[in-house]
Amino acid sequence: MIAKVSHPLVLPKALPQGSLEYETKRASLLDAFWEKVSTEYYLAQATISNPPTNVSEIPRNCGILTPEEIKITENFDATGLAEALARRQYTAVAVATAFAKRAIIAHQLTSCLTQWYMEEAIEQAKQLDDHLATTGKTIGPLHGVPVSIKEHIPMAGTFSSQGCFGSIVKDEKDSQMVGILRSLGAVFYCKTNQPQAIMHLESTSHYGRVLNPFNIHLSAGGSTGGEAALIALHGSVLGVGTDIGGSVRGPSAFCGIYGFKPTSYTLPMKGFLASAFPAELNILCSTGPMCRSLRDMDFFMNSILATKPHLLDPRLVPIPWTGLRTPATKRLKIGIITNDGFIDPQPPVKRAVSWARELLSDPKHTGIFEVKEFKPFGAADAWSKIRRMYWPDGGKGSKDAITATGEPVHLLSNWIWKDAEPAGMQTATAVSLQRAERDAFRCAFAQSWEEQDVDVVIGPAFIGPACAHDTAFYWTYTSLYNFVDYPGVVVPTPIKAEAKEEYGADYLPLSEECKHVKQLWGASNFEGAPINLQIVARKYDDNKLFAALSILQDVLSLP
Repeated sequence: MIAKVSHPLVLPKALPQGSLEYETKRASLLDAFWEKVSTEYYLAQATISNPPTNVSEIPRNCGILTPEEIKITENFDATGLAEALARRQYTAVAVATAFAKRAIIAHQLTSCLTQWYMEEAIEQAKQLDDHLATTGKTIGPLHGVPVSIKEHIPMAGTFSSQGCFGSIVKDEKDSQMVGILRSLGAVFYCKTNQPQAIMHLESTSHYGRVLNPFNIHLSAGGSTGGEAALIALHGSVLGVGTDIGGSVRGPSAFCGIYGFKPTSYTLPMKGFLASAFPAELNILCSTGPMCRSLRDMDFFMNSILATKPHLLDPRLVPIPWTGLRTPATKRLKIGIITNDGFIDPQPPVKRAVSWARELLSDPKHTGIFEVKEFKPFGAADAWSKIRRMYWPDGGKGSKDAITATGEPVHLLSNWIWKDAEPAGMQTATAVSLQRAERDAFRCAFAQSWEEQDVDVVIGPAFIGPACAHDTAFYWTYTSLYNFVDYPGVVVPTPIKAEAKEEYGADYLPLSEECKHVKQLWGASNFEGAPINLQIVARKYDDNKLFAALSILQDVLSLP
């Protein structure tokens, strides 16, 4: 049953209700969003009231986009679009118009946006067109390329929030990353939805619940879920996400796109949050691109790092970026992760791992790859540690900020600080001891990796495909690599979840959590959800990771 609302939004599952005062203010916030949207961009009421489970084809077929706008939004990745703009195949205005229109269509289907500013984007694009016409030169490598930005990342003249209604602020200046993108010629036209507290693997916030385009009864992931849904629906060609537990990789995997979490302090995050985030005392966040192709991740990394952001943020490690151009100097040793010893993945993920293993084990590749089994060290232990270390204040700061305005605390918010809450506010000594605990684990993990003798590992990006709403409980396959601070990329596969797919007869649970994951599988329909795999390298081996990707590209058919 799809709920009826005053705004044209598909709503298969309502959000929890807060106080009357909060709901009144929230309604005003959403009304202000829709005041900027012309009704000519509204989808038919029949589509909103009775949508298909898979809404991915609606933007192309709804009649709102012109044939040229469909071509602009569907036929290019960011690299190709930048090239087309530079050779004047399209104007920046035409491109900004196409993506702004497609973004608002995507929003009606998935609640992926928090802000939308078509007029401002077109004005910025006009200035870029004028510059190109006058000088014959582009502003930079991203000249005219529309870039979508995650909600909490400050952008001058727009609003941001730290995952609750009471934290909304108007930003007067760009964060460092946004400023760099602007200087490179990027056009900004929207910001994208994220979870309450920015710490779920499902994006449900005061702006709405983000839906998966391929199955609206599933999550688009989090915390960068709005970006993932928007890119999957071709409403964006390139987006910026952040990742402290899987927040780039999880949603990218849920929605079948590319996402890259670099080693921490590789890309600039200066000014990303209005106040310090206690989790980063021990778990470091990273920022990275979400996009449609392997080369776009490389294009993004090269473009940003070429500006030498470390000169303004001394926390950054100025490792030169060679990316896909990094030479492979030896036979690549690849570890295949069937499971992490803690939670056995759901059936379609196991099929995807088998698909990759079979391709890579083909005898014709023996001179290029050495394929072996790999077992991640201490996955259950890492999950326990990271759940405590995220919240050195016991979650009190986030909970108090949420409830101060009468906003309801969402189910997954309570879940994320559940393990840390009983201990309450930690002392400086306790936090220091946690760091020692973390570092001991990192050393043991590195030793295990070395003993298993691999260059990269390939395995699940999540315990299953996109999860049903309000069930994103276990991020073990991504958070492990935040804990040890290893770079990871998620890449699409041709595998999709099938109807009535069952666990194998030989299934044996690895833990109580593993049993729960099997129960979750039986409780929902995951049909049509895409499956990604995750490829990981050692800390600071980001370039070597991309060297491996350049070798794997043809074998795994990665565009």
